[in-house]
Amino acid sequence: MATKPSIGDIGARHWAVVAAILIGMAMFLLWMGRNPICTCGTVELWHAALDSGNSQHIADWYTPSHIIHGFLFYGAGWLLLRRRPPGERLILAVSIEAAWEMLENSPIIINRYRDATIALGYTGDSIINSVADVAWMALGFAFARRVPVWVTVAVAIGFELLALAVIRDNLTLNVLMLAWPIEAIKLWQSGG
Repeated sequence: MATKPSIGDIGARHWAVVAAILIGMAMFLLWMGRNPICTCGTVELWHAALDSGNSQHIADWYTPSHIIHGFLFYGAGWLLLRRRPPGERLILAVSIEAAWEMLENSPIIINRYRDATIALGYTGDSIINSVADVAWMALGFAFARRVPVWVTVAVAIGFELLALAVIRDNLTLNVLMLAWPIEAIKLWQSGG
């Protein structure tokens, strides 16, 4: 006899809603004119180069930022919505991340990235990258749900420091430069 999932489980129904959100987001991005895959014609699991392939493949140096989004959404959900089942909190997190992906690929945000950050040639994400970004966030959410808080914090700091060392950018700087650009940081990020 099958047992009913407990209140703490994320069940098949929750994952079905997550999949529906991802399909809806992908359809909306396609309607917006986003490319399904990189215009280079390939799909790479990991794209390490800092070039026009950024935000076009399954993972790149900005993937840790999306995993950290998952950490943050899990933490916020635990603090503010503790009485709601984790599956419902996951659906909310996926909805917010999907909404951001759609907004991020709008002309207003693409142009903001070009004007305020070092992403001078940024043209937006491919659909496969946007779907992967939301999936990476969900992975971060699941990770934060399963490990002690100190481990999640340590991994987040490690991701931020690694990205900072390798590409002179990370989630913290990305948010700062998008919201309140600082010319000295932009100059440093560009290698000046």
